[in-house]
Amino acid sequence: MRKAEVKRKTKETDIELSFNLDGEGKFVGTTGIGFLDHMFDLLCVHGLFDLKVKVKGDLAVDAHHTTEDLGLCLGMAIKEALAKKEGINRYGQCAIPMDEALAEVFIDLSGRPFFLYRGKPLKGQLGLFDLELVKEFFHALSNEAKMNLHIHLVYGENKHHCVEAIFKAFARALKKAVSLNYPGLPSSKGVL
Repeated sequence: MRKAEVKRKTKETDIELSFNLDGEGKFVGTTGIGFLDHMFDLLCVHGLFDLKVKVKGDLAVDAHHTTEDLGLCLGMAIKEALAKKEGINRYGQCAIPMDEALAEVFIDLSGRPFFLYRGKPLKGQLGLFDLELVKEFFHALSNEAKMNLHIHLVYGENKHHCVEAIFKAFARALKKAVSLNYPGLPSSKGVL
């Protein structure tokens, strides 16, 4: 199975994370951030990934360090779980509507990290979660996964719907990119 375990401890966070690309859609544990737990649950359900987390973060300060470090850890786990990229699609894309919101995500598992966000600025809060952290999370994830990741929030008014559409589109785009149905390594260079 394509899975990985990551442990990362700093003065700000202590994270243990396990990730299975070929899972059943289960999220276990808590980040300490209710809205982020909800997004991780959606990520698992829509990508059929299994994610287990054990997190201690400096949430008394805010959710920034915990959210960014979870992005780093999940990116590391994706990269490790894809140690052998033989047979993967490499590319994945998905557009997801969530009521009045529409988000598109495009992924290339090229081994070259790049992150781009376009669309309505994510500002304000949902519960105790600063929406600006959505970009921080995905930027950290794309760097550690060595993933080319483009997120486009086409439109949307309800903040919850906008972020939910992004996470669902990411999950489904990643599932396509990691799917095993390509004959060989999908690169003319012979390496990813």
